[in-house]
Amino acid sequence: MNLPNKLTLSRIFLIPVFVVIPYIDAFMKDVSLFNHSVMLGNLIIVIIFAIASITDFVDGYVARKYNLVTTFGKFMDPLADKLLVTAALLMLVELGLLPAWVPIAILSREFMVTGIRLLAISEGKVIAASKLGKLKTVSQMIMILVLFIVDTPYKDLINKPLSPAINSVNIILILLATSLTVISGVDYFVKNKDIILESK
Repeated sequence: MNLPNKLTLSRIFLIPVFVVIPYIDAFMKDVSLFNHSVMLGNLIIVIIFAIASITDFVDGYVARKYNLVTTFGKFMDPLADKLLVTAALLMLVELGLLPAWVPIAILSREFMVTGIRLLAISEGKVIAASKLGKLKTVSQMIMILVLFIVDTPYKDLINKPLSPAINSVNIILILLATSLTVISGVDYFVKNKDIILESK
């Protein structure tokens, strides 16, 4: 197994590491970050998630630069992204930092795209991640990192007079990530409609 594929798998293995953080009492205390109170557990999650996200860019770069692109990598790389982002989104919902309709929209898109990929595989084809799909992933990862750091219940963004900057950044990131998710999903469907229509 080459280095890019190992990095992809490492991204998957990091998921259970940050998922258990909120359940460890020692991490359930506030720390100061840039004069902002943040839960220690959230800060650790951000660090682990950031490391996992970086591997997403590194494995792709190494694979392209050294011609190490494989069928396994084309399939597992976007799958690892989906698993990583899905785990983080569900954690944000459980912590009350994100409304449920956001992961519902994102997961619906992911199921649709995964279905298209499976149809393609049955036809002997592999659909690599598109540039728009990568942009969608980047926007989701940035949103996740910011929401964990800001650590503000989403209901407070609407009902309480918090800092206008915090309100605007959080809301813009949520809407941007969700919009790119829907748009990239439509793009996948349009570009690969022949696979869907011709599948037996």
